[in-house]
Amino acid sequence: MAHEHAKPADLTRNQELVLGALNHAPAPLSAYDILDRLRGDGLRAPLQVYRALEKLVERGLAHRLESLNAFVACADSHCHRKGLIAFAICEICGKVDEFADAVIEERLGGWAQQTGFKVERTTMEIRGKCAACLAAA
Repeated sequence: MAHEHAKPADLTRNQELVLGALNHAPAPLSAYDILDRLRGDGLRAPLQVYRALEKLVERGLAHRLESLNAFVACADSHCHRKGLIAFAICEICGKVDEFADAVIEERLGGWAQQTGFKVERTTMEIRGKCAACLAAA
């Protein structure tokens, strides 16, 4: 679950609802999972959820996990930046840990500079088993 942090005051109602659903979810949610959770709050159309997710991702308040086609709330209230964001995804329980690593970011930046590649966004997904699942095995 993401860390609760102050929500920006200028979020729309739908953005607040979607961010709240992500903040309270134990694992990543697809747009349709979010829609199912928020039908009682008046969200009826997938487009409402997708628009809210798009704005939340743009602002760094949520992240899209490409390999899962799902979303998580940002776990770091200070991460609203353009650098490397990494996720460790447990393949057993679905837990996602978000982290940043300055060494990896520096090495990727060096490679990009050497090759003339302009980095727009860097998201790294690492799949495996979390400590709790390993201990339970």
